[in-house]
Amino acid sequence: MSGSGSQLGLRLGMMQPYFFPYLGYFSLIRHTDIWVVSDSVQFIRHGWIERNRVLHPHDGWLYIQVPLAKHPHSTPIMNVRVRDDEPWREKILAQLVHYRRIAPYYDQVISMLKDAFDTNLDRIAALNVHLLKKCCSFLDVPFKYTVFSTCALSGIKVNSADEWALQTAKAFGAVEYINPPGGLGLYDNAKYESAGIRLTFLKPRLRRYDQRCDHFVSGLSIIDVMMFNRPSTIREMLDEVDFIPGSAALTAGGASLGAN
Repeated sequence: MSGSGSQLGLRLGMMQPYFFPYLGYFSLIRHTDIWVVSDSVQFIRHGWIERNRVLHPHDGWLYIQVPLAKHPHSTPIMNVRVRDDEPWREKILAQLVHYRRIAPYYDQVISMLKDAFDTNLDRIAALNVHLLKKCCSFLDVPFKYTVFSTCALSGIKVNSADEWALQTAKAFGAVEYINPPGGLGLYDNAKYESAGIRLTFLKPRLRRYDQRCDHFVSGLSIIDVMMFNRPSTIREMLDEVDFIPGSAALTAGGASLGAN
């Protein structure tokens, strides 16, 4: 496995719990030693918490989605509940049936999904962590994580958005914090340097793979990647990344890959 150059010391990653996220999310998991599930921030509707994208049976892509109960606008992710009065598991599996004709690993992936869906977790954060664990196990990618709302860090004080990760990294004794490239314009590298923490951004290269269709659709859910690639190949893809030093954050202008 390639790395950012930090062979000694703890590398920490921190993100909200996404629903079957894209390949780059798992690259970040693979290249960190501890993963902090950021579940105490406000839930943003129509993001990547309750939905993601897979191939459309005819052209382009479509959403697979978990229905959520109504909640106040300010509700943190950890308190958002899943609506189990709708057969969302069955609907998602039905939306994936068209892969049977084209995807070489359809049977294995569907078997994994059925096992993953065999749970009564009623909060979207807990459900997504459970699904991340199942995917990482399927891919043979270690997933050592902690949930932000359940640890003593929930009372830390910050003055700006980039300090959540800084204070968390300090609390865990991390020597490096690794973030997706979308944060290039948001983080102050000087704060991390003064704390003795290396700030790094991980940019996945997102190798194209054969989707058995005319036009490749990039950035789809890990489900799509698993349908067309064996786990060993996916692990190779997870290592195809570029590490950008935090010093670039001052001049990158907020470049983003729209990680999902």
